[in-house]
Amino acid sequence: MASDHGGSSFVDLDHIFAMVRRQLWVVLVGLVIGAMVGVAYLLSAVPLYTATSDILIDKGQSKIVDELASASGVFQDEAEMLSQVELLKSDQIADGVEKRLSLSENAVFMAGNPSVLRSAILGIKSLVALVTGDDALDLDEEATTREEAKALLQKNLTVERVGQTYVLRLGYTSVDPELAARITAAYGEAYLDDQLQAKYEATRRASGWLQDRIAELKEQSYNADLAVQQFRNDNGLIASGEQLVSQQQLNQINSQLIESQAQTSESKARLDQINAIIATGRTDSVVGDALSSQTINTLRDKYLDTARRETEIRGKLGSGHVQAVRLRSEMKEYERLIFGELRRIADSYQSNYTVALEREKSLEASLARVVSVNASDNTMQVKLRELERESETFKSLYDNFLQRYQQTVQQQSFPITDARIITPASVPDKPSAPKTPIVLAMFMALGVAAGTGSAALREYRDRFFRVGAQVRTELETEFLGYTPIVKSQTTRTDAVVPSLWAPGGMAAYVRQHPMSGFTETLRNVKVAVDLAMPDLSCKVIGVVSCMPTEGKSTISANLGCLLAMQGAKTLLIDGDLRNPGLSRMMAKKPDAGVVEVVLGQAPANATILADSDEKLSLLPTILKRRVANTAEILASPSMANLLTGFRSEYDYVVVDLPPLGPVVDAKAFAGRVDAFVFVIEWGRTSRMLVRNILMNNPVFHEKCLGVILNKADNSKMKFYRSYGSPEYYASRYNSYYTD
Repeated sequence: MASDHGGSSFVDLDHIFAMVRRQLWVVLVGLVIGAMVGVAYLLSAVPLYTATSDILIDKGQSKIVDELASASGVFQDEAEMLSQVELLKSDQIADGVEKRLSLSENAVFMAGNPSVLRSAILGIKSLVALVTGDDALDLDEEATTREEAKALLQKNLTVERVGQTYVLRLGYTSVDPELAARITAAYGEAYLDDQLQAKYEATRRASGWLQDRIAELKEQSYNADLAVQQFRNDNGLIASGEQLVSQQQLNQINSQLIESQAQTSESKARLDQINAIIATGRTDSVVGDALSSQTINTLRDKYLDTARRETEIRGKLGSGHVQAVRLRSEMKEYERLIFGELRRIADSYQSNYTVALEREKSLEASLARVVSVNASDNTMQVKLRELERESETFKSLYDNFLQRYQQTVQQQSFPITDARIITPASVPDKPSAPKTPIVLAMFMALGVAAGTGSAALREYRDRFFRVGAQVRTELETEFLGYTPIVKSQTTRTDAVVPSLWAPGGMAAYVRQHPMSGFTETLRNVKVAVDLAMPDLSCKVIGVVSCMPTEGKSTISANLGCLLAMQGAKTLLIDGDLRNPGLSRMMAKKPDAGVVEVVLGQAPANATILADSDEKLSLLPTILKRRVANTAEILASPSMANLLTGFRSEYDYVVVDLPPLGPVVDAKAFAGRVDAFVFVIEWGRTSRMLVRNILMNNPVFHEKCLGVILNKADNSKMKFYRSYGSPEYYASRYNSYYTD
């Protein structure tokens, strides 16, 4: 239940449950309507069949074209799979399927998925074309039909990836299960053909590009090799094997120099050795060549033999013996001869040493010359090596591209695809749509949602008075009770028929139902009046409402009857001079009323009508013509004098005043009233309206005894009660009431 004030800081479960109880029927109506619409849709919908086929994208079968076309060679799973999905949905594949099956000539296919909405749209289009006489649609009928066929193919096609696998599930939906299976199979075939054609075109383009590149690399490799040879010739960089000739000469001369230096050192050592032997004159010293000399060996043997005999003779005959002297002379001769041979050997050693020394000097000169040449060649070799690297690079590229070209030619001759069908399409035996439980549940959910929205809107717009607590909270006035909706009844045979009121009317309801809840609320009004004004002998009570048709006249009439029934002399005055509802309840139309009495055109005693029990009287209002100054009449001194006279004759004067909303008559008369009773129609009059009217007219709020909620619907009252409130226990009061 909506409220004009801010809600409490916590959720009031009682109010929420009450709202649910109040609006549950709206939600249920929405549920029923949704279910009915769903059933109607299911009965009118044409069953659709979906054929499926699984396609595996196998990246392991071929990598040649991928290597040629991709710089990174990395297979991006998600992007690749999404690309294949879009490829299957493309115009190119749809065009291939349409041509393969001639779908533009298939009437069943071109009819699409028939439905009431689609038939209506097609009918409207045909009618518009007929009325406008548009012949432009026939200019290229075949092309238009094919485009429509492709659009239908793409519309009814579904492609999705199966989880995180490399499998794509292809599905097509049609009213004909066999046609759905054929189209699904054709899509798979068209996709594989497109893959093969794409591979072939890629390898053909790669082959053509490789041919041009190979020819270019061949020429570049030839020119680079020619530049290397030309540079060698121009700079004398003659090579033998893997080295330049100058480098080989350098190595050979260096080796020969080392060998010559060793020979020179050896010759010098032998020469020095033999010269030392000659200089010392020692015959027992030997050199290598002396040992191999037969002459020296013979002379040494003779020398040794002579020395032995000389020693023996000297030992026997003495050193001065002629034989000993002769033998020593022979020994000296032998020494001379031996050293003479040694000098000849020393001369040969000297000669060898000289030769070795000259050869070493010659090699050193040659080495210096070759080193100079190699130093120059090394500088040239930097450029030569750069040219050789360039030549090797072009040669390697040439060989690599030539190998790639051969592979591409083989791939072009035997193209393979990365995709294959792992689940062929089959004719579906059950319709895929509409799914009866899901559709029915969806429509019911929509119905519940619509009902819930309507219920929420109704609850939001329900800003009326429903319970007494709202009266106390919103208006800060006392709540006097409910008067329920009652129907007009025929007069009971055992009841006294009043003379003032028309039979079967509501004016004397309290007389016919003195023990009803309606009557009990009016008794509460009398008690409130007596307690509020105990010292007044005559109490003038004004009965007002904010809007017309809220039932204030009925309340006024029954309040007067109740007061009279309790023995109080009561006068009813119909103060609504523009719309005298109280006077319309009378059995007979009088000749004069309040206006005539106030204007002095008729006496009050003759105008006042008495009821049959003589305790109730009525001063009616007769509309012979429209009176413009009704407020002035009610506020006139004559009206004040009239009320003063009534105070001395009656115990209660009940005045049925005009509503506060449309006219100011009640406001003009407010000063002459002791207390007001507000009548508000239950569930119809806005709380904001009543609150604003009382705020703008403080005199009514000050004199207000309380509020009666009239025309309360007891069957709906239970939906607005909260636990512990008086309304919650209303059902327990029924034993005290007899309607």
